[in-house]
Amino acid sequence: MTDPLREAAETMRAVRDRCVWTQQIDHRALVPYLVEESAELIDAVEDGSRDDLREELGDLLWQVLFHAEIASRDPDAPFDIDDVARGLTEKMVRRHPHVFGDAVANTPEEVLVHWNAAKAAEKGSRTSVLDGVSEHMPSLALAQKLLGKAAQVGAAVHASSANRGIPAEPEGDAPGLAADPRSPEAEGGVASEAELGDALLALVATARARGWDAERALRERLRVLEADIRAAEARPTT
Repeated sequence: MTDPLREAAETMRAVRDRCVWTQQIDHRALVPYLVEESAELIDAVEDGSRDDLREELGDLLWQVLFHAEIASRDPDAPFDIDDVARGLTEKMVRRHPHVFGDAVANTPEEVLVHWNAAKAAEKGSRTSVLDGVSEHMPSLALAQKLLGKAAQVGAAVHASSANRGIPAEPEGDAPGLAADPRSPEAEGGVASEAELGDALLALVATARARGWDAERALRERLRVLEADIRAAEARPTT
């Protein structure tokens, strides 16, 4: 009986051995492709078919196999896909004591307590809640993450951020995105790029408080804008 995952790993090994282009790639050079494949997977999750989702999951898996194959040939500290899988399994067992141990978790909040406790024990050398937070995250997603970290240590968002108005759309820019002139947010506006940052952070704080994903909200709104642009391009010109 064949093992599809093992077959995929062996295929990656053969490609690394025999493909001249692939032989030249290292971890750093592979990063742009990882970013691209991750973005395409997000598109498939949010706006694609089941076939799209299956294909993009495979493309992302190929990136994991690619990095593991590169790592397996490192002269100083090699590891392979089996080491990656083994480490993942051990981590997930530790972080789910209510599944694999005697702990009890009857609500998602209780599950999170176990998860965070296990993660804290694993990362005992960390000295800040910011350790491990990647600055390469998209800015809105990073803002939402940092607001959560701020809440953990009791660091409040500045009052100016919480009260800053949302600017109206400047004249001549994308139609249909201007703030409603009847709304109080449209009256305040912002006077500088720094104040715009405050306003954006305040919106992210609102999203987090309501359980929304700010990054996803903007992506989905941009898909509507893209559809509007394509519709405008399709209209006959006079």
